[in-house]
Amino acid sequence: MLPAKITLVTLGVADVAASRAFYERLGFVASGFESDSVAFFEMSGTVLGLFGRAALAEDAGVSDDGGRFKSASLAINLDSKAAVDAGLEHARTCGADIVQPAREVFWGGYSGYFADPDGHLWEIAYNPIMPLDENGGLTLPPPAGPK
Repeated sequence: MLPAKITLVTLGVADVAASRAFYERLGFVASGFESDSVAFFEMSGTVLGLFGRAALAEDAGVSDDGGRFKSASLAINLDSKAAVDAGLEHARTCGADIVQPAREVFWGGYSGYFADPDGHLWEIAYNPIMPLDENGGLTLPPPAGPK
C-alpha cells in the first residue's frame, strides 16, 4: 500500500533557468541544490521540481509530444476572493499568461487560472467548502460513513 500523499511534483520545462527565474519572481524560494538541469522549491511540505521537458520524458520512458494541456493543473488555495485577485495579478506581473480570469465557480468558490512559460496550468482559488488550516493547508470534510 502506498501512503496517500504527494511529496514532489515535477514539471517538464523548455528552459530550466528561465522557468526557475519565473517561479522566483512569483516569490517561490529555490533550494540550495544547484544545477543547470533541475531546480527545486519547498512548497509547505511538498516540493516543486523543474526538469528539462525532454529529459523528464526520457526519464519516464514516454514520448514528448509537445501538447500544451496535460489534463492536470496545480493549485494554490487562498483565504479570500481578494487574495485570489491579488495572486493572479501578481502572477501576471511576473510573466504568467492569465488563461481564465477569476470568477465565481459552480462548486461555490472563486478561482482563476494562469499558465507558466511552459503552459503548465495553475489555479488560484478561494474554497469556502474546504477552509485553510493554521498551516495554510486545505481542511477536507470527514469521510462519509459506510454505505
